[in-house]
Amino acid sequence: MLATWTWIVTIALSLFFIGMSLRFRKKSSESFLQFAIAGGTLPFFLILFTDIATIMGVGNFVGHSSKGFETGIANIIFIIGEQGSKILFALLFAGFAAKFTYKSIAELLNDLILRDKVSRAIIGILTSAIMIAWIGGQAKGMGHLFSVFTGTDPIPLIFFFSAVFIIYTTIGGMLSVVWTDFVQGVLLLGLAVWFYIKVYAKIDFSYSQLKMMLADVNASHLTELSISGWEVVTLFITGCFGVLAAQVYWQRCFAAENPKAASRAMFYSGIVAIVFTILASVSGMIVKAINPDIEAGNAIPWLILNEMTQSAALLFFILIFLAAISSASSQLHSAAIVIVNDLIIPFSKEIKDRKLIVISKWLVVLVGAFSILAALYSESIISLFAFAYTMTGGGVVPVLIVGLLWKARKTEQFEMGKHNSKVSVWGGRIGLVSGAIISVVFGILWGVLVSTLLTIIASFILPNKRATN
Repeated sequence: MLATWTWIVTIALSLFFIGMSLRFRKKSSESFLQFAIAGGTLPFFLILFTDIATIMGVGNFVGHSSKGFETGIANIIFIIGEQGSKILFALLFAGFAAKFTYKSIAELLNDLILRDKVSRAIIGILTSAIMIAWIGGQAKGMGHLFSVFTGTDPIPLIFFFSAVFIIYTTIGGMLSVVWTDFVQGVLLLGLAVWFYIKVYAKIDFSYSQLKMMLADVNASHLTELSISGWEVVTLFITGCFGVLAAQVYWQRCFAAENPKAASRAMFYSGIVAIVFTILASVSGMIVKAINPDIEAGNAIPWLILNEMTQSAALLFFILIFLAAISSASSQLHSAAIVIVNDLIIPFSKEIKDRKLIVISKWLVVLVGAFSILAALYSESIISLFAFAYTMTGGGVVPVLIVGLLWKARKTEQFEMGKHNSKVSVWGGRIGLVSGAIISVVFGILWGVLVSTLLTIIASFILPNKRATN
């Protein structure tokens, strides 16, 4: 019965979202700028809810619950770095980014700082790889939950789910993504509040009660921060720098109608992300206190199936469906735009706007299909792409920060079309590659340090031959 109702609800919501996208088909086809960033005209409420819906993926509800089950409050340090970085992004970069109508962070770096299509391509590859891993993860996470709930093969649902977000992203571009995100975000917040009220009622909304329950099952260590200061800093930097280089957030700022809308939306969505992700992590600890013998990955599914009604299970599946489809569609759209904008346009002769839209739509389909198939049938491929999270944070962010701070003309503001940085072409290339490699091999802290130093040193030793304007 649960499987039947799950399919009914999934199909109904899917048809609704595809129907919404048809409304934006004509508008999104007006120009590549419209398809990529909605012409830079999105108001505060759309930026806010698309940020929330994009941030709150399957990992925020299921993944972090599993981490809480395993590591307890130590996971909160990573959450503060990963989710709190959105607040840092809002304060430092969101308003700045919203002044421009770039389509990607790589284009911004290329225009204002590097003026090098090779570096632009490197950044494009790294940022798109993050999103490919994320897309596959959303589909696979939702499929696993469906399988646990219903005991049936998740593959048909995963393919159906994937086809839906690929279709509506292809049809309506950015406008389709943000308006479906708006609906998904509103429903998602309501269902999340309901769900956590249910979960925290198990401990009478008392952390002291949770500590006593954990002590009863010999799991008191979960309430202790038993990691070194170095580990704390590493977890924070890994989460923080990975998000600061995330194309999906920069793209939404470029799409905002003004800097204030972008910075406020990212700030508030960052607060929402921190609160709900910490709630998810502590939920894992609650499950540990109730049943310490289950696998961490099945913590929340076990709680739903054994401690709640079938109606609650259905509502929770709707919550995960909304979280997965909103995150997947946003990441898919961003990945396709990055590939067109940073890997095709710089290395091609002038391409007409209409052809760029056609290429973008085909890439939405191809990237979506590849992401899902890789996640389902090749764990090694998707794991390789997931390395890009660390590589991008350790390579791109230091070069970005050095480039923005080290101006060629200190009194001038950054403007589109005007190069204004002392970071040279080779300084950027060396900083990007060295930071990415060192971050994976020795850790992101070393990667950030090496990238920063080599970007500056290489720019002194190998400066650009002439200033570029």
